[in-house]
Amino acid sequence: MLDSLVDAFALLETLDSTDQKQVRRVVSTLVQGMEMDLTAFPTEDSGGLAALATWADLDRYTYLIAGCVGEFWTKISVAHETSLKAWDVEKMSEIGRRFGKALQLTNVLRDLPRDLRNGRCYLPADELAVAGLSPEHLLDPTNESRAQAVLLPWMETAIGHFQAAEEYLVAIPRRSVRLRLACLWPLLLGLATLARLARSGEWLDPESTVKVSRGWVYRMILMSLPAVLSNHILRFWIGRLRRKVEMLF
Repeated sequence: MLDSLVDAFALLETLDSTDQKQVRRVVSTLVQGMEMDLTAFPTEDSGGLAALATWADLDRYTYLIAGCVGEFWTKISVAHETSLKAWDVEKMSEIGRRFGKALQLTNVLRDLPRDLRNGRCYLPADELAVAGLSPEHLLDPTNESRAQAVLLPWMETAIGHFQAAEEYLVAIPRRSVRLRLACLWPLLLGLATLARLARSGEWLDPESTVKVSRGWVYRMILMSLPAVLSNHILRFWIGRLRRKVEMLF
């Protein structure tokens, strides 16, 4: 990465001033997310374990790491895609932020067991305390049923964000096929991963690996090519995945 910095800065200079401003803003925000990781948690080799303090901390973290990218994507797309000229940039940027949060929150929930063993608990300490838990309790998979009191509301939050992502997708005009696919694929991958996690019931087991298969990805890409032109088909497909998670609530 460091070896590529000169080329990256040279490429940045080829952009117009408005795009440069957006790039600098999103990079600065992402760095804040990295700093939050470094300051909120102990080093991986320290043997320590810490949790984010509150709901607001986890919500802010998901924005800093991924929500800001949805915001950036929206503003850059509107600036360069003529089919989006009618978009309300601020409204769609907010929905784009939720799109990014959906994907990052899915990562947080999926990677919880491994993050715990690296000293990081993204689930808020105050919510764990209400459930009679500490971050250390989550290291024991037998506490999974108790942890559901914290995990399920966050899965529900993720589903709410994915619903916003669905609205973002269908707001893109049908003729902008490439832009639609660029949004559809991460949406389906994230939602399918969340559905598999929900169905597995192994939310604290470090040996459990939750991910969609390569075959599923290939089939999804193939099926998406004709489906991307139909909002009805997309809503049906996304809704079916969403309901697999909602069955838990």
